[in-house]
Amino acid sequence: MDIRKIKKLIELLEDSSLTEIEIVEGEDSVRLSRGGMAATAMMPPAMNPNVQAAAWSAPAPAAAPAGPAPIESAALSEEPEVPEGELVRAPMVGTFYAASSPETESFVSLGQQVKEGETMCIIEAMKMFNQIEAEASGTVVAILVENGQPVEFDQPLFVIR
Repeated sequence: MDIRKIKKLIELLEDSSLTEIEIVEGEDSVRLSRGGMAATAMMPPAMNPNVQAAAWSAPAPAAAPAGPAPIESAALSEEPEVPEGELVRAPMVGTFYAASSPETESFVSLGQQVKEGETMCIIEAMKMFNQIEAEASGTVVAILVENGQPVEFDQPLFVIR
């Protein structure tokens, strides 16, 4: 299901007196409901904090950090750490996985040569596993996210030089 459709559903829920809406399209389904504080912890900041996207949730890590750093300081601290090269960015919001399963080896590692179109990671979004491919050939000089970490749309994941 397209992210634009989900955003439209969120707007529809906000503009109505409905408390919950569920849409099924083939094998895809999305259920949105108005929620409280527990729901906001699972959602990307771009979404309304008063709407819970139940199908978006993923299992939380056992030891969650105390709280996110302010967006401004995180953005300032990230930029100097990113080496020069071709950035591979997250095409969607979801959970980053470096391998296809916990028992298997990561798709890529630092210093590894990759070819354009080669799978670099998986992003789980709405219970769908999406393979993220290299957009250019070269050497992986930086891996900017950790396995199991939530990622935002357009967030840098890798640097290829």
